[in-house]
Amino acid sequence: MTSPPSQAPPTVSTPSKPRITSRLLATDPESAEPSKPKILLFGLPGVGKTWGAMDFPSVYYIDTEAGGDLKHYTAKLKASGGMYMGPDKGSQDFDVILNQIKALATEPHGFRTLVIDSISKVYNCAINNEAERLGDKDAFGASKKPAIAQMRRLVAWASRIDMNVIFIAHEKAEWGIDMRGERTQTGVTFDAWDKLEYELHLVLHIVKRGSSRIAIVRKSRLEGFPDKAEMPWSYAEFAGRYGQDVIEAQSHKMELATKDQLDNVARLLEVVRITEDEQAKWLHKANVTAFSEMEATTIEKIIKYLKGKVTS
Repeated sequence: MTSPPSQAPPTVSTPSKPRITSRLLATDPESAEPSKPKILLFGLPGVGKTWGAMDFPSVYYIDTEAGGDLKHYTAKLKASGGMYMGPDKGSQDFDVILNQIKALATEPHGFRTLVIDSISKVYNCAINNEAERLGDKDAFGASKKPAIAQMRRLVAWASRIDMNVIFIAHEKAEWGIDMRGERTQTGVTFDAWDKLEYELHLVLHIVKRGSSRIAIVRKSRLEGFPDKAEMPWSYAEFAGRYGQDVIEAQSHKMELATKDQLDNVARLLEVVRITEDEQAKWLHKANVTAFSEMEATTIEKIIKYLKGKVTS
């Protein structure tokens, strides 16, 4: 009687890493640097939004309401190595604020935190100014369009800058329709562009209970801040949950595209046929509105791509 032929043990295949081509820009997830927090605080006056924000390291404080120029605020700001910019310097103008953020992003400095207090003021001022300009022609939310466009640009730069960014907003009633079809208040929310919460890491509702300041998580992408969680509102608590080493790390300036790079792109686009739609996709992917706002490393990849088109 013959024995059955021996069988080789089954082999277990291990997944191989996909081949990365020169046109794909993704990197190993573990090599990605942790980003500094971009957050929104909202609440009633006097609950401690500004006071808590000023405890963050080296604050560049943009005061849109002239409320942060009181002595106890300025003394606290100075003690933490911060600086103050008020309405007399243009803090209620979106263009001025945007230029300040661009300067903070691209120039060397020692600041680590940007606070805009309040974003409600500058946003609503922009809407009111446009409503006055339109007069009787203001319909279907037309007066909001320029303010929303400015908010998109401001948030895009805030997301790119290597700083902690804190937007502070007023609290307002949130409305809905009840089961009887009647308009009723369903809660409270922040008074600003309603899409702002989708662009940021975290939204905290700051409330006062007795002598305590409490932060309630209203929206979160962060593991240390679960949705609807409540915690003391303080820098120490926040830093412990987010990572003090990240928050207090030195800010690095952004290297924007050089004039030679911009000239190179312009010359190549005269030779290579690239549609406006495709160019718009490049800008959108880089979170910018013009090639001049791109980082040097990003635009260099575009130059390499266009040169490859010319060669082929």
